[in-house]
Amino acid sequence: MNNYGFVRVAAASPRLKVADCDFNTEEILKVVADAEKQGISAIVFPEMCITSYTAQDLLNQSLLLDEAINSLEKIRLVSEQSSIIIIVGMPLQICNRLYNVGVVINGGSILGVVPKTFLPNYNEFYDKRWFSSPRELTQSNIELCGQNIPVGTDLIFRTSDFSFAIEICEDLWTPLPPSSVHTLYGAEIIFNLSASNETIGKHSYRKSLISQQSARCIVGYVYAAAGNGESTTDIVFAGSSMIAENGSILAETQRFSFDSEFCVTEIDVDRLRNDRLKNKSFSISEYKNLDEVKYRIVKVGTSKIDSEFSLTRLINKTPFVPSPLNLDDRCSEIFAIQVGGLAKRLLHTNCQTMVVGVSGGLDSTLALLVMVKAFDKLNISRKNIYGITMPGFGTTDRTYNNALDLMKSLGVTIKEIPIKDAVIQHFKDIDHDENVHDITYENSQARERTQILMDYANKVNGLVIGTGDLSELALGWCTYNGDHMSMYAVNTGIPKTLVKTLVRWISDTQLDSGSQHILLDILDTPVSPELLPAGKDGKISQITEDTVGPYVLHDFFLYNMLRFGYEPRKIYFLAQKAFKEDYEKEEILKWLKVFYRRFFSQQFKRSCIPDGPKVGSINLSPRGDWRMASDASGVIWLKQLDALQ
Repeated sequence: MNNYGFVRVAAASPRLKVADCDFNTEEILKVVADAEKQGISAIVFPEMCITSYTAQDLLNQSLLLDEAINSLEKIRLVSEQSSIIIIVGMPLQICNRLYNVGVVINGGSILGVVPKTFLPNYNEFYDKRWFSSPRELTQSNIELCGQNIPVGTDLIFRTSDFSFAIEICEDLWTPLPPSSVHTLYGAEIIFNLSASNETIGKHSYRKSLISQQSARCIVGYVYAAAGNGESTTDIVFAGSSMIAENGSILAETQRFSFDSEFCVTEIDVDRLRNDRLKNKSFSISEYKNLDEVKYRIVKVGTSKIDSEFSLTRLINKTPFVPSPLNLDDRCSEIFAIQVGGLAKRLLHTNCQTMVVGVSGGLDSTLALLVMVKAFDKLNISRKNIYGITMPGFGTTDRTYNNALDLMKSLGVTIKEIPIKDAVIQHFKDIDHDENVHDITYENSQARERTQILMDYANKVNGLVIGTGDLSELALGWCTYNGDHMSMYAVNTGIPKTLVKTLVRWISDTQLDSGSQHILLDILDTPVSPELLPAGKDGKISQITEDTVGPYVLHDFFLYNMLRFGYEPRKIYFLAQKAFKEDYEKEEILKWLKVFYRRFFSQQFKRSCIPDGPKVGSINLSPRGDWRMASDASGVIWLKQLDALQ
C-alpha cells in the first residue's frame, strides 16, 4: 500500500448561498484546489452543497434542479485534471422523483450516486416534503452528464489503497446506520454528507455519535457539515466537520466560521484492517438476513504515489501513557486493576502474608505500593508484607537507602538479607571466577535473590509477588528462573513508560509528603538491575538503557507492533516522526533491530510467566493475549529492516 497505509482525507464546509449554484460551485472548486495542493486523496462536502440544504420549496423548481446538474458537470470537468476523489451533495431527479444524493467524482468521471436512506420528518426537518426514499428507485443505473452511472445505496467504491462508502446526515442517527452494513461488506472509510443544525448540546452529542460509530464499525469516518451561508430563517448551521478513526476524533473544522473551512488528516487503513482481522465479532455471519445483502463494487482510479509523503496527524511517542486530560481517571483505573487482581489472589489462597524484593528501583516500588493498597483494602496489617532488600555486588547507597526508607514510610516489615557471601560460595560450587563479570556473574545474583524470596515466603506462609514489567518481558530483560519467576506478578501488564507515570501519580495522590520525597528520588534514579559493581564514585555503573536501548523507544515499537500489527518499515517511519527531536534515524533503526531480535529470541521466557493482571490493550500472557512459538523465526522482520539502510 502506498504511503505506509495512510490515506489523506478532508471534510469541507464551504461558504454557500441559498439556491445560488454558480456561487456554491465556485466555492467548492476553490476548496478542491486547496485540497489538491495538500495531497488529499478524497474530500467530502456537505449535504446538498450545490444548491444548499435550506433551499426548501425551491427544490420543486426545475430551473434549480437543472442548474445543479450544470454545476455537477463543471466539477466533473475540473476533476479531469485532478486525482482527488470529490464527493458532493445535490438534489437529483430520477423518474419523476427527487432524491437527496451524494455524488462521487474522480478523474473526469462520475462514479456513482448514493441517495439518502433515512429522511427525517420531525421537529425542524421536512425531508419527506421534497425527497423520496431510495426504495422508490426503479433502476440501478442512470444517465447523468452524458455518462451511465450506478445509483443506489448498495455501492462500495474501491481504490487501489482503500474502500469507501457514502451515507448522508440522518443515516448516522438511526438505530442501524447504513454505514454499519457498509463496513461489514468492506468499506474502510465512510464519507458522510451532512446538514446538521446547531442546538444546545447537539455538538457534543454529534461528536460522540461520530466517534462511537467509527469505533463500532472499526472505520475511518469523514463527516462534512453544512455551515456558513445556509439559511438562518429558523435554524443555524455551524460547519461542524470532523474526521474520526476507530473511536478517536483526529481533526475538526472551526465552528461558526464565515470562511470556507476544511479539516485534513490521514486515516490509517492498515490499523483498521488489523483490528478487523483480529476482531472475530466483526462478521456478517452473525447477523440474520445481512448475508443476503448484495453490493456493487465501483472501481476508482489508482492513487498517485507520493514519494515525499509526510504525516499531518500527531504520532504519540508514549502511546501507553495516558494524556494529561484523563491522567487521573486512567491511572486510578490502572492502579485499581492491579490492586483488585492481587486482592483476589489473597482471598482465593486465604493468604495473609506476602513477600517482595525491594531494590529501590521503579518496578519493585510500584509492586510494593500495589501490595500496600491491596492489604489496606482487605483490612490486613501492612506488617504482613515482608519487604526484603538484598544488597549485592552492584547495590548503591542511593537505591539501598531508598528501599529502606520507602518500606519504613509505608509501615511494612523490613528484612535485610545480603547475598554476597552466598553468591561467592555459589561461584566456588560451580567453579566460576568472581572477577569475571559475565552473564553467569549477573544471573547468579538474580537467582540467589529469587531463592531467598521463595524460601522466605515458605517460612512465613506467604506468596512471592513479582515486580517485572511488560517492557522487560517483551525484551526478555529478566533472568530465567530469577526475577522472571514469582507466585503472582502485578506489573506484567504495565510497560516501563507507564510504570514511571503511575508511580508519580501514586506519589501525588495517594501518599504523605514523607513518602513522596522518597518516590521522587526513586523516579530520578536510572533504571538498572545493579548486578555489576558500582563505579569508583559509588554510583550505578550498569545502566539498562545503555545495553538494550531507551525504553521510550521500545515501548513505542511494542505498542505499534502488537496493537496494530504494523510492519517494521512502518514503525520506523512513525518513530522518525514521533522522535524527530530526540533521536537520529540511525539510532532509531539500531534499537528497532535490537527490539525485533530480542522479541523473537525471548519468547521462551514469556511462555512460562506467572499469573498477573492484564491492564491495557496489550499483554504478553501465553494464557491470554499472546500465543507464539518459542522457536519462531524473526528473519523476515529483520530482513525488512536491513533493506532500510
